[in-house]
Amino acid sequence: MWAYESVFYQIYPLGFVGAPFENDGVLTHRIEKVADWIPHIEKLGANAIYFSPVFDSDTHGYNTRDYRVIDPRLGTNEDFAALTKTLHERGIRVVLDGVFNHVGRGFWAFQDVLKNRWESPYKDWFFIHFDGNSNYNDGLWYEGWEGCYDLVKLNLRNEEVVQHIFSCIRGWVEEFDIDGLRLDVAYCLDHDFLRRLRSFCNDLKPDFFLVGETLHGDYNQIMNDSMLHSVTNYECYKGLHSSFNSMNMFEIVHSLLRQFGPEQWTLYRGKHLLSFVDNHDVTRIASLLNNEHHLPLIYALAYAMPGIPCVYYGSEWGTKARKEEGDPALRACFDAPEWTDLTDFISRLSAVKKASDALNYGDFRSVVLTNKQCIFERKTAEERILVAINADGEPYTAHFDAGCGQATELLTETPHDFGGGSELPPYSAAIWKMER
Repeated sequence: MWAYESVFYQIYPLGFVGAPFENDGVLTHRIEKVADWIPHIEKLGANAIYFSPVFDSDTHGYNTRDYRVIDPRLGTNEDFAALTKTLHERGIRVVLDGVFNHVGRGFWAFQDVLKNRWESPYKDWFFIHFDGNSNYNDGLWYEGWEGCYDLVKLNLRNEEVVQHIFSCIRGWVEEFDIDGLRLDVAYCLDHDFLRRLRSFCNDLKPDFFLVGETLHGDYNQIMNDSMLHSVTNYECYKGLHSSFNSMNMFEIVHSLLRQFGPEQWTLYRGKHLLSFVDNHDVTRIASLLNNEHHLPLIYALAYAMPGIPCVYYGSEWGTKARKEEGDPALRACFDAPEWTDLTDFISRLSAVKKASDALNYGDFRSVVLTNKQCIFERKTAEERILVAINADGEPYTAHFDAGCGQATELLTETPHDFGGGSELPPYSAAIWKMER
């Protein structure tokens, strides 16, 4: 699967292009801005883009009005087709947000229900009770997502709803040649729907990638051979920044051993979860870490641990924004991309990750673990990699059986001798390719 060997770049389009929050219906060809960033994305080493919602919506994209039409604040279907064609020509895959648990109040079928009530042919597309009332005083009650009544829950047990969604996905492949979907709030989706979706997409396009948004719990419930290929690794998202802020590498390594370690009870060994340090819903990592020296280190860990790394636009040069400042702060518009030491470091990580069989597919084993340092192994039959993190402001000498006397440090391509122990400089990350 191509996704397992990729580096993703997430763009939240409505924020990226500086579109107004409320859908004013004014057609503006803003999505073309993404094309201007392609050289930056290529230089960063990303070869897949995950686009947050692009379809016509009431406000933030997750309250869809019509799955068949690109939001006029972004442009037209023709604009987006031209963009995806350019991205594919440059070797960049395209994954779209599939928001199928709910729609907006402006969704065309829900508007028909509000107008025609019992006479609407779409009344069973939703969970409607005509003897109640909503927070919007509609004279009827309906189920919203987690009590948010601007997000109208779809009935995924209704065959007409399923077929409408499938016809839209087929249209996205035919019109935009998309390569996969990220399923919003996948943990809420009907499991039978997910099985049908996987089967449908398998037949629709070879290697069509399905990744679901999940928070906690057993990811295997929806990440398996008959449902999703991958899910968002929120367990390790928390462990990554918490380990650095508390100077306790045991936390993240415990999670990685629990998920991917050598023990028989390991949960996800051989699977490929989506790894991230921030996204459009959470505080930017540069604002979350207590120590700015840890910023490159957390990316090194996110890239080198089992999974598919995903970088959120703007964070690659250390942009700051906090969740409590509101979603617009997290989903900012930048005039142009920036290139800093951090960006350069992430670019080198991308090159190492994509070229390494062990980092893409290898097992995980902890080798050295202290509060402030960790060294772990990624290994396949073809390649053996050691990854070292020193989160301390002081040098650290690690003594362990490396299994050989010399290795190549992939981030700098310099030889490293393990004969007298491995010297880790302050605030450093190293990835060594071991001699076999």
